[in-house]
Amino acid sequence: MIKREENPDFLNAFLDYSTTILNKSPNSIKEYNYDLSMFFRFIKIHFHMTEETDFQKIKINDLSIDTVKKIEIDDLHAFLGYLTSEYHSKPATRARKISTIRIFFNYLCQDASSKFIIDHNPALNLKTPKKDKRLPKYLSLDDSQKLLNVASDEDNRNSERDFAITTLFLNCGMRLSELVGININDIDFDECKLNVIGKGNKERTIYLNRACMRAISNYLQIRPKEGIKHDKKHSEKALFLSERRERISNRTVQYIINKELLKAGLDSRKYSVHKLRHTAATLMYQYGQVDIRALQELLGHESIATTEIYTHVNNEQIRNAVEKNPLANF
Repeated sequence: MIKREENPDFLNAFLDYSTTILNKSPNSIKEYNYDLSMFFRFIKIHFHMTEETDFQKIKINDLSIDTVKKIEIDDLHAFLGYLTSEYHSKPATRARKISTIRIFFNYLCQDASSKFIIDHNPALNLKTPKKDKRLPKYLSLDDSQKLLNVASDEDNRNSERDFAITTLFLNCGMRLSELVGININDIDFDECKLNVIGKGNKERTIYLNRACMRAISNYLQIRPKEGIKHDKKHSEKALFLSERRERISNRTVQYIINKELLKAGLDSRKYSVHKLRHTAATLMYQYGQVDIRALQELLGHESIATTEIYTHVNNEQIRNAVEKNPLANF
């Protein structure tokens, strides 16, 4: 939860702008707040504005926009060096923080309606660190089938729910937040598809193969119909419910998958919910001879908007991508 009273006014204004104008998701707003709070704590150390030795206790709500105007690209480089030396941050972590800083300074330089406008952008020529090229970790077809067998274990009182969750991950490659956010009315049972809200609040269609439809239908037969909480999470609409009869949480889903991995004899330190997304994409590409551009559309990658202009990926290709998943008949 963001504690706005601990932020300087210009940071809160940026978060409001990102929410209302840039239409960023709550998770993105939390990341922006975390990254920039860390950056401004460093700035107070770097500019000799604090004697606090505990980094987390450094207060930033007294920072003024005049201090921000003094920041140069060398100060940004110093921050990246600090992340490397003190936190051993990986290139991907530093790249995310650079992205946040760029968006922040673009806002300060371009939003003429803001009272926090500055006349130069120190992040304009800030380069992104080169990332290590690593192949994504994913489950083999045999291991995927083991995981599904574990999920359907009748000794598990939530077997129908957990099996449906695991089936959707392995067949559709959706993100954790997308799965948790599914409402029953998002599913078109006649057309075998559902709509999810992905990164940047972008809505996209995911087509459901036979395995997905069967798993969802079996779960809906036993899904609680009474005593469901009416709360801010709109639990009464949610497809997946926890034992407390509220929308299932990210943490609960992660716990379910971790438990299944351990029971299937797989390394839960090596694999995770996100690795199931990689698994779905890899299985469809390796076994289904699916066009990589159709996979980009299916997975909702940010670059698809540009790719789509040239490739004209159609819905039938995306549907075929799901149908060709080798787990579709499991």
